[in-house]
Amino acid sequence: MRLKAQRILVQLIVLLSFIVPAQAETQPDWNSFIDGVRVEASAQGISQATLNAALNDIQPIDRVIELDRRQPEGTITFAEYMERRMPPALIAEARRNYDEHLPLLISVSEIYGVDPEAVIALWGHETRFGSYTGGFDVIAALATLAWDPRRSDFFRRELMHALKILDEGHITKEKMVGSWAGAMGQSQFMPSSFMGYAVDWDKDGRRDIWTTRGDVFASASNYLASYGWELDEPWGAPVNLPAGMGASQSGHDSPQPLQAWLDAGVTFMGAAPAIAADEPTTLAMPAGEGGPAYLVFSNYRVILRWNRSDYFAMSVVRLADEIVTR
Repeated sequence: MRLKAQRILVQLIVLLSFIVPAQAETQPDWNSFIDGVRVEASAQGISQATLNAALNDIQPIDRVIELDRRQPEGTITFAEYMERRMPPALIAEARRNYDEHLPLLISVSEIYGVDPEAVIALWGHETRFGSYTGGFDVIAALATLAWDPRRSDFFRRELMHALKILDEGHITKEKMVGSWAGAMGQSQFMPSSFMGYAVDWDKDGRRDIWTTRGDVFASASNYLASYGWELDEPWGAPVNLPAGMGASQSGHDSPQPLQAWLDAGVTFMGAAPAIAADEPTTLAMPAGEGGPAYLVFSNYRVILRWNRSDYFAMSVVRLADEIVTR
């Protein structure tokens, strides 16, 4: 027994001798990491002036690592989520903002074909209509997450995009604030989304999703339109399910024509939405088995491209409904 225990101990020591150096290799010291970022960014054409402004004296943010490591509690129910996300005060504020900005929203909608109430609902849920866009230095937050080995490749790419945004003059480093994960501005775009979808609506040479309403609305609309938003199309409706159908049939990977669901015995709780029988349709059950059920259409799934959560998507479409139904 003693000999067997000694062999096991030796094997553990040998195993640790491989594991520990591997961990050390995946996370260089901070200064070496920043030096590597400088080299890569410079090779991509980002100016030394921008790199100095962005990276001189930068330090990792412990709170960012803490938030990235923290596991979701997973204890909030769908009903609790909706109650928190759609208080009467938020609905009233959404309606006021819709009315105030409607001329601008209509102009944006004429270009991008996205319903104004959907834009206002997203704006309200993401940043409470621009009143809170996050308090983290985006460059420092992204650098911290790129330095950390857990998702370093993804966040290093986002960091490079963020440096390009600075280099193009859309925002200064001091004003480039956002979430702990680097989502920025009133539309909470990640830097890659900014590069792909942000719009200079007012033609001032900057895509300003931090302070310019037109840029914020047009950028959100451009994102939704790029994923196939259909103007004036319903998002879905609550339904009754036949016996034997439930959460196991929910999900959004394999849409079926609306008529297929109706033929299977699904019925709308109220008036059927005005939409074609061949519309690609999926079943959403955010609360799981026994909870409310919805047949949802293409626009709902476009919202899921913004945030892949049925809780979030349902809160957005329901708020949009509240804006125009008074």
